[in-house]
Amino acid sequence: MQTFDISRRAVAELLGTAVLVATVVGSGIMAETLTRDVALALLGNTIATGAMLVVLITIFGPISGAHFNPAVTLVFAIKGDLGWPDGVVYTAAQIVGGIIGTVVAHLMFAMPVVMLSEHVRTGGAQWFAEWVATFGLIATILGGLRFAQSAVPWLVGLYITAAYWFTASTSFANPAVAIARSLTNTFSGIRPNDLPGFIAAQFVGAVCALVLMKWLLRKSDVTTTPAQAEAQT
Repeated sequence: MQTFDISRRAVAELLGTAVLVATVVGSGIMAETLTRDVALALLGNTIATGAMLVVLITIFGPISGAHFNPAVTLVFAIKGDLGWPDGVVYTAAQIVGGIIGTVVAHLMFAMPVVMLSEHVRTGGAQWFAEWVATFGLIATILGGLRFAQSAVPWLVGLYITAAYWFTASTSFANPAVAIARSLTNTFSGIRPNDLPGFIAAQFVGAVCALVLMKWLLRKSDVTTTPAQAEAQT
């Protein structure tokens, strides 16, 4: 298996996060431009984001692991699959990439380069929704890596597509994306003042998912024969 040095992995994380955020913000602007129906605008935003995640994870996964998310990077650092110094580099690249993605989206739609969001997203329900969204994302990634590694791009894309709709927060589930979205006063924005609650919930959700999935996916010490398995059914 080919390995890539930290500089190329960091660029992959930066570029992937930039394209992801440009997709989230840009599709939100486009949706808002084309319709006043909030549900239809959210659907357009959702489809574009889920589809782009499949593309980005497929392309950049072999290079950097395609984290694009400090919460994901934290989980892999805790697991020992990524060194902590590399994790710091990944996180910095993701945050910078996210900000670049917002700027790119604004420039494409002839908007100011940076606009602090005024979109209020706060309160216990929103924070709990972010905990749920991030918990589910990490569980999806870890379960996918264990049982269906080649399907991970699709699993993540489909999970985020669903989570946009079943979570009250529309599933940010990503501290770098949340920071980037605080710099756009458009459909996908979040007030900078609301970031701490979202980011804390995301990191806590990620660690909780890691703890549960580590136990759930642990290989059993007990070997069950096919005959025993059949008898138990």
